[in-house]
Amino acid sequence: MICKRISDGSVAVTAEEPDDLLTLRRVIDRDDRVVSDTTRVIKLDREYARPDSGQRVRIRIALDVERVGLDYRLDRLRIQGVIAESNNEAVPRRSHHSLVIKPNDSFTLTKRTWSGLHRSLLKSSQGGAGFVLVAIDTGDCGIGRLKGTHLHTIPNIYSGYSGKRYKSSFKIEGFFDEVRVALASMVKKNDVVIIFGPGQTKNRLANHLQASRLGKGHRILVTEGVDSSGEDGLYTFTKSDSMREAISESKLARVSSIIDEIMTLASKKSARFAMGIEETKRAGRLGAVDSLVFSEKLLQETDEDAAIGLINEVQAQGAKTYSVDSSTDAGLRVDGLGGVVALLRFSVS
Repeated sequence: MICKRISDGSVAVTAEEPDDLLTLRRVIDRDDRVVSDTTRVIKLDREYARPDSGQRVRIRIALDVERVGLDYRLDRLRIQGVIAESNNEAVPRRSHHSLVIKPNDSFTLTKRTWSGLHRSLLKSSQGGAGFVLVAIDTGDCGIGRLKGTHLHTIPNIYSGYSGKRYKSSFKIEGFFDEVRVALASMVKKNDVVIIFGPGQTKNRLANHLQASRLGKGHRILVTEGVDSSGEDGLYTFTKSDSMREAISESKLARVSSIIDEIMTLASKKSARFAMGIEETKRAGRLGAVDSLVFSEKLLQETDEDAAIGLINEVQAQGAKTYSVDSSTDAGLRVDGLGGVVALLRFSVS
């Protein structure tokens, strides 16, 4: 997320990733003011115009927030409220409107009071390196970008290699060039490229990329332990020990370790963890939560405002909070555990 302070109470925000929308959902409250460009149907007021006809025009409005909601399936944040100001005289003040914020959209947020939690959430969402994963073999290549705990993939790239060397005029350098072009469209500043897969193709691709412009601007790592390529290889990597070794400081690695520790505690019948919304609420009221992991299931199947309130409350107490989704194995595991799990500082009976 890109944030720029405008004044003591206002910040210009640009959401870059789906995770940024969740951060904004946790920051924006009722009675805040959002200034953004949007479209609205302006009714025609002419003598022979049909009563229901109108023209959709682009306007800039200041919206006093009444309600905020997430749509995980479409990666959208919906902000509803009443129009306080507009640059178009045909738009009446105090009329209701709904803004839809998507990745790469920009707006200005004004709050009467910025809490330490709000500032911390915006600060932690800025910058940070991502990881571009490449699962390659001679036949195909899968590419995905891992930012936070969200994995975004593109369709597999196929080499057309037949496997019959004595009949084939196949040149693997052409395949590598296709992969390099696809990588160039995904990789961002400070990203690390991690290459894996069966055989020696991964090493040859790494050498090919090192000699290119992409290799001069980004760190390229080759890791062992994953013997699958394509999209299957990407998902295999995200739940492997190789992932934890290669990107041990990433959010996904930390989340995977927390889930594994909770499962170990469960097998020992320890009370130093919580599963599900009710157990987690009880632990949160006691200030017992050390780390909390939640998935989109928590927000979809419970009251969203109550879920956001719980997450913000435990983080304000000093707990670490992590969101996961179904794009990774960690998200699917948390879904199966009720949508939220927590590692506790002390046992809660």
